[in-house]
Amino acid sequence: MSIELLVAPKGSNKKRNRVGRGPGSGNGKTSGRGHKGQNSRKGGGVRLGFEGGQTPLYRRLPKRGFGNSRFETKYNEVNLSLLNIFKDGQSVNIEEMDKAGILYSKRLPVKILGGGDLTKKIEITAHKFSKTAKEKIEKIGGKIVIIE
Repeated sequence: MSIELLVAPKGSNKKRNRVGRGPGSGNGKTSGRGHKGQNSRKGGGVRLGFEGGQTPLYRRLPKRGFGNSRFETKYNEVNLSLLNIFKDGQSVNIEEMDKAGILYSKRLPVKILGGGDLTKKIEITAHKFSKTAKEKIEKIGGKIVIIE
């Protein structure tokens, strides 16, 4: 087989429709745009979301309330059950948690939550503690250090 014998499959090479070219093409004169009107003009047509002068959907729907998500403080949330990987009597700080791969981001402050049970007596250093986390840590004999 040689390259000059290769033929494209039938229908794969379709002729481009050249708009505005004489009789026979079916797209002469007005180039398939019809007569007059906004869409017949160069640069014509309406913007995205335009509904012909009717109040558009994005203006009809209610926009209520204040979203605080831009201003809220996000935390690395760590459940107590995850802290069982540390040794008994160990002092656990943010660096230790980051090395263990518990934290989502090193930049965010850390909050210890009371999910699960803590079985080891450890000293935990974090920015915030939930009420249940404090109770569980102190009940087992651990210590809490809050970073300001």
